[in-house]
Amino acid sequence: MTALAILVALGPLTGPAAALAGARARLAGAVQAAGAAVAFGCSLALLAVLDGGRPLYAWDGFLYVDSLGAFFVLTVSAVTLLAAVGSISYIAAQEDDGELSGFQVRLYFSSFGLFASLMLAALETGNLGLLFVLIEASTLASAALVGLEGRARSLEAAWKYVIISSLGVTIALAGTLFLFYSGSGLHAVNHGGSNLGLTWPYLVTHASALAPQSLRLAFLLAVVGYGTKVGLAPMHTWLPDAHAEAPSPASAMLSAALLNTGMYAIIRFLAIAHGRLGNTYPRAVLLSFGFASIVIGALFMVRRGNFKRLFAYSSVEHMGIIAVALGFGGVLGLYGALLQTLNHALAKAVLFLSSGDVSLRYRTREASQVSGLLAAVPATGGALLLATFAVLGSPPFGLFLSELTIVRAGFASASPVFPLLLLALLGLAFVAFARTTAGMVTGSPPGQLARPYRGRTALALTAAPLVLGLAALLVLGLWIPTGLNTVLVHSVAVIG
Repeated sequence: MTALAILVALGPLTGPAAALAGARARLAGAVQAAGAAVAFGCSLALLAVLDGGRPLYAWDGFLYVDSLGAFFVLTVSAVTLLAAVGSISYIAAQEDDGELSGFQVRLYFSSFGLFASLMLAALETGNLGLLFVLIEASTLASAALVGLEGRARSLEAAWKYVIISSLGVTIALAGTLFLFYSGSGLHAVNHGGSNLGLTWPYLVTHASALAPQSLRLAFLLAVVGYGTKVGLAPMHTWLPDAHAEAPSPASAMLSAALLNTGMYAIIRFLAIAHGRLGNTYPRAVLLSFGFASIVIGALFMVRRGNFKRLFAYSSVEHMGIIAVALGFGGVLGLYGALLQTLNHALAKAVLFLSSGDVSLRYRTREASQVSGLLAAVPATGGALLLATFAVLGSPPFGLFLSELTIVRAGFASASPVFPLLLLALLGLAFVAFARTTAGMVTGSPPGQLARPYRGRTALALTAAPLVLGLAALLVLGLWIPTGLNTVLVHSVAVIG
């Protein structure tokens, strides 16, 4: 199992190796996709080997993978594969048109692979200190992706992303230190090494011995700190700018992989808090930030502007839904939160990858300047329309099932006020989001469009991740495979 876990984290580094060797976009992209495929295959194998049994524990807990970690590894590696395949034609088209220099192409694939590798490594450690280091390192690696195109707005977005995210992760570090402090009584009798004081399985096992006052503060700081990476309101302000300015495959990684990694860190702290504080305090914190995020996301989706910003605010809304589900708690709430995590990742990857084709063909990212997608580019227009229905929770796609599960958890856990409020906000988001995307896919295209892709291979590589992502969303809406259901059940048990 150790070899599989290592290959998962190292797989995406094939892209940086090819880029640093001077490969052009198509070759570097193909090598990156091959490495991502290795990581995804190893994540499936790791899940099969674990099978809900004894977690992988090595190197004093610095390497630790249980069912929960393996589920997030699978989710992030799947998104990495989709985005890596989508990067081949997208970056090659920009290189061919002279929009990206050879240096920028090498920088893209170097940063993309390193970013993915660091996120996967963060999901495979049981040490909360190392988790902080790896998530902070992923911020620095991905900042180059945000500012890659070198325009004034993209550079501003990159600096904003670095500053706000680094501040947030610093707050998360403070939460980690308070968590360590809350177990000072344990450390005094622990003769197995000081590393255990920050090792997640040890802290969960001994959660009842943690000091409640400092643990409350640690959990709140962790939610605020890692919630900045997640995009929870009001710490979300970097997210719309970064998602709007990054190349579309990188936006898919930010929305569908980075946000999940931050949520994973919050879930680890939540499991510890449950063991000592019960459900009341964590529930209040998560519901507060969750509903604030849903409100902010839904309200800002009403404005019709940059369509990538629209998708970004949708991510804010969906991260809020996951936080609310975790706040509802119980088996249904936790199960729904994890299922929503997977479904949202797939849907948002399809949306951002299809938006890349739109921006290259229409030479704009303004929704008001895009129309007639279904007539001009049927494959992309159809994918965008279907992904819109998926991300809005329409049947028969997977997000309908996960959001229905979350609403059921709300009615089962407490007053009906919260689930009814959630339903009302979901309705507002549906109308606002669909209003913009419907205008993009219908009508007549505005004159002659650019044809950015050269050859049938490029077109196939553009369509492949869209088809695969939509197919997965459809399957998850109709049937949850037995193996995935087993992983989800075991992951819920890990969170408690």
